[in-house]
Amino acid sequence: MSYLDTYQEWLNNPYIDEDTKKELQGIQGDEQEIKERFYADLEFGTAGLRGIVGAGTNRMNIYTIRKATQGLANYIISKGMQEKGVAIAHDCRHKKDEFTREAACCLAANGIKAYVFDDLRPTPELSFAIRELGCVSGINITASHNPPEYNGYKVYWEDGAQITPPHDAGIMSEVKAVTDLSMVKTMSEDEAKAAGLYITIGEEIDARYMEELKKNVLHPEAIEKVKDDLTIVYTPLHGAGNRSVQRVLKELGFSKVFVVPEQEQPDGDFPTVSYPNPEAAEAFELALKLGKEKNADLILATDPDADRLGVYVKDQKSGDYVCLTGNMSGSLLAWYEISQKKAVEGKLPEGGMLVKTIVTTNMVDAIAKAYDVEVVECLTGFKWIGKEILRTEETGKGAYLFGFEESYGCLIGTHARDKDGIVASMALCEAAAFYKVQGKTLWDAMLEMYETFGYYKDDVIAITHKGVEGIEKIQTIMADLRKNPPTAFGNYEVLRFRDYQVGEITDLKTGAKEKTTLPQSNVLYFELTNDAWICIRPSGTEPKIKIYYGVVGENLEDANANSEELGKIVKEVLA
Repeated sequence: MSYLDTYQEWLNNPYIDEDTKKELQGIQGDEQEIKERFYADLEFGTAGLRGIVGAGTNRMNIYTIRKATQGLANYIISKGMQEKGVAIAHDCRHKKDEFTREAACCLAANGIKAYVFDDLRPTPELSFAIRELGCVSGINITASHNPPEYNGYKVYWEDGAQITPPHDAGIMSEVKAVTDLSMVKTMSEDEAKAAGLYITIGEEIDARYMEELKKNVLHPEAIEKVKDDLTIVYTPLHGAGNRSVQRVLKELGFSKVFVVPEQEQPDGDFPTVSYPNPEAAEAFELALKLGKEKNADLILATDPDADRLGVYVKDQKSGDYVCLTGNMSGSLLAWYEISQKKAVEGKLPEGGMLVKTIVTTNMVDAIAKAYDVEVVECLTGFKWIGKEILRTEETGKGAYLFGFEESYGCLIGTHARDKDGIVASMALCEAAAFYKVQGKTLWDAMLEMYETFGYYKDDVIAITHKGVEGIEKIQTIMADLRKNPPTAFGNYEVLRFRDYQVGEITDLKTGAKEKTTLPQSNVLYFELTNDAWICIRPSGTEPKIKIYYGVVGENLEDANANSEELGKIVKEVLA
């Protein structure tokens, strides 16, 4: 059927509710809008669904939620694992309650028990709950840091990580097989509860999650010394992190924690920010104002589902607050966790691993080398870091020490298998206390790290291409680069070219080829002279093409200048 035929079918189908039909009647005659909503089914990808909330096959609504859940249920049943149940959480997004209920009721109608959080919760707590409750899977209703019009549906497997092979392909296949809405099973919430298939969870899991986080504290004595002197400002950006961050910091003893009042309460409209992303400077506007009023040592922000953490730290010499990128805060935490674990325990575990994604800073490699720790690289997306943790458990080889990706996400400990903004907040405050005892700030520690390991500077450019035409343009850019890879970016020569789509690495000097060791992915990576690099990939969650790049300098000023130069070159090449 054409998109117009599908549109008419929804208008006439008795299965579609009247409110949805009324919304669709409101776009009658607007062919472009109808096309955007119905030209395709909202794609169930390797992480699930994400899209604009609204009526249509290419939108997030109760029908796309039911279809995805029916496919997931079919897969679980095919594996004979339906007795284990599924945990479900959500953040502050629009339609969160309806989407959560629809997912739970669909599972129940298929005889699968749903463990549903009583209110919004951080993404990492869902990951923890899956393993804690012994569930086969998990569903998170969240669009992470996307704009307000979006919502999403993330699927996790029994290890607590987002789905990876072979389960991702198996679930996607089952979802695609649901070709008719009448194939979807559902029942009312009351019926599901009466059957013992809809279980509400909350405080008990919260308490167990908190205890697991606190097990990762390395220097409680430092916290005890400065707990009333260290000043912390925090904003949840209207999202799910507020109660958890405040609770863990309070239980550790920090007394001077100030939450941005305008952004404390959950709100899916995100009224104080147009883009609720701690990577964006505007997200910190109110927090910085409060931080200056309180003379804060550090300022923290978690994104709506609280898996990412952004941070500003005070430079005592200038009095200014300095933004730490995800690479900077991740590297600082990696150094702190590994160095202090060694200091506290006397040695690091045999086979210690520091796990990073291929677009994460090479500062990690320098830190790992200094502590004789193995660096394990994986594809972009924290689920691949989670898979490495699972591998160590299954094989008994290797010991996970720390993992992070450049997009403001890390995991300390193995209580969860997704990035955890709550434990990262806790660890950064602990590190701030540790250095404060020594008369240092976190910025002093950053400068010490640069001086010790090198002045690495990494950045990312995201170019948005919306709609059907945008998707085609992104595909064309990637195809052209793959077919005719550049041999140089300005004065930087390309030494090796990695194409993760075909699984091949080419040495541009010798022409020699070797196989990559990572799963197939639409990613291109250029290893450049002077220890620089560029990596290009389409975003998996937004209509963007993302260009990551890194350089090294003699000092901060030199590194910043080199990064700015390479950024300009990249834009020119891709223009």
